[in-house]
Amino acid sequence: MTYRLLGEGDPIRLFVGGLHGNEWMDTSDILEQLEPPAVGSLAIIPVVCKEKYVSTLQGHYYRTLGKPILKAVEELRPGIYIEFHSYSKQNQKLLTGTERIHTAGVPAYSQLDNDVLLGSVSPVIRREYFPVEVLCLSFEIQKDNPLSKEYGFKIARKMKECLSRDHFIEQLKTRYPAQTTKVIEDYRNFYGL
Repeated sequence: MTYRLLGEGDPIRLFVGGLHGNEWMDTSDILEQLEPPAVGSLAIIPVVCKEKYVSTLQGHYYRTLGKPILKAVEELRPGIYIEFHSYSKQNQKLLTGTERIHTAGVPAYSQLDNDVLLGSVSPVIRREYFPVEVLCLSFEIQKDNPLSKEYGFKIARKMKECLSRDHFIEQLKTRYPAQTTKVIEDYRNFYGL
């Protein structure tokens, strides 16, 4: 088994961190501190890979370094899938800038509080391994920023209680109406929905 399972039953959520390089140093303890959800189950992979950095946007990532993720997805069939990444402050504009769709081939991340960013997971895993109704998100925590990490943990605690994609969207709209509209619009445009 490549994951640790907390709770039981549906909905099933899968949270992963430490996907490449040294990201695990900023994200793994966020996941390791989580307790079982009130309803359903939560599978956690705190460290996917401590090896070199290979972008999850590259097709071969999930077939090589990311194999533990695919194994968990195939076994669990989660209704909610969340990746926790970390980024350096100097890369923030690259991740949130409107030109990201042209430079990286994916929509830009949205800025939340305390330099936490919200976006979609790589289209490589999104398109090939999840039905459209599954909630698939990526959160980026800013390295060397204790407030960002603390807020990332707060988000993880809330996310583990989400029951569905629609439940998450309703909660997000309350706190971040503009970002929610942008994320939904970007998602629909990118995936042609």
